[in-house]
Amino acid sequence: MTAISPLAPPHFPDLPVVSGVRLAAAEARLRYTGRPDLLLASFAPGTTVAGTLTRSHTAAPPVIWCRALLGDGDGTARALVVNAGNANAATGEQGHAAVLQTADAAAALVGCRADEVYVSSTGVIGEQLPVETLTAALPAMHARLADDTWPEAAAAIMTTDTFPKGASARAEIDGVPVVINGIAKGSGMIAPNMATMLAYVFTDANLPAAVLGPALRRGVNRSFNAITVDGDTSTNDTCLLFATGAAEHRPVARAGDPRLQGFRAALEAVLTDLAQQIVRDGEGAQKLVSITVRGAASEAAARKLGLAIANSPLVKTAIAGEDPNWGRIVAVVGRAGVAFDQARLSIWLGGERAAKDGVADAAFDEPAAARHMKGQEVDLAVEIGTGPGSATVWTCDLTHGYIEINADYRT
Repeated sequence: MTAISPLAPPHFPDLPVVSGVRLAAAEARLRYTGRPDLLLASFAPGTTVAGTLTRSHTAAPPVIWCRALLGDGDGTARALVVNAGNANAATGEQGHAAVLQTADAAAALVGCRADEVYVSSTGVIGEQLPVETLTAALPAMHARLADDTWPEAAAAIMTTDTFPKGASARAEIDGVPVVINGIAKGSGMIAPNMATMLAYVFTDANLPAAVLGPALRRGVNRSFNAITVDGDTSTNDTCLLFATGAAEHRPVARAGDPRLQGFRAALEAVLTDLAQQIVRDGEGAQKLVSITVRGAASEAAARKLGLAIANSPLVKTAIAGEDPNWGRIVAVVGRAGVAFDQARLSIWLGGERAAKDGVADAAFDEPAAARHMKGQEVDLAVEIGTGPGSATVWTCDLTHGYIEINADYRT
């Protein structure tokens, strides 16, 4: 049994019921024994859906299926099936057939069309999915669907994760309370390009897919697209948002409707919480690293620079070694592809300014910076003085534990 990450939250959060959502988990033995590896969720009729998916050119068949269902953004969803242990990626036509077989089996149980069933997989790439084993487990799961099985659902989608990940927030639309719950998995093969990452968010808000989509994309850009563990984008990265419509607020037709301000903030809070939990569970991670970039020409430029720092093995190993070597950050900033004037560059380690105006700060308290880096949470900041753009990204240190986990992944 893999030890739980030292950065893990103290416990799984208490997620409330989301009206119109029921879930079940099972040990289908698709790869693992003694742990759940299959999730089935069912949704009330009329549930709307939005999603963001990997941009990888080797996207897995389940991603291609979901992309087709999302289409032009006006689809509905009645079920979700997620398996762990097998990515059903690089599996050719047999892989696509397995997705359809899964969707057909779930649709027959739920009483919907196959194109209302969303399918995801995560795990080893290049092995055919034992789809008959998967579908054989679904009837018993359908009989056990319940609205309070969030911890089990979160555990069922894990691979190398050391703890299940969940988050929740509440908001109001027109004074009517709405709930947003989310679960996610991810530990390695995490890099933003949409972060092996799966995330599912559920709300009782009454919102059409055309409204959900922009809110989700904005939130994903500032959460899952702002994390990295190892710089590797997966073939299966998926984030789906389901809205059951059970909340009795007035209809919302526009993504920019000011009545959605609280909902958008709550959604982003759930996504960010899940994204940070993924980094906290980074394979071999001992430290959560927050990197803030200010003074860039745009938010996108700031994020690009922050992620270049976050993905640098030299920076990540220096953090693992608790070495306040700010020169490594200087090197990354210079090759990140973001234009700036070096004479305006400043760098902070914790609250200590190490560089000012492109050179060493004479007042830098290196012992204080070294003490900061001994903690479990490390804060870095960079100011480049070019414009108003700013962004924060999150990563973890790079330790020998990462090598051990990935060297032994299939065995």
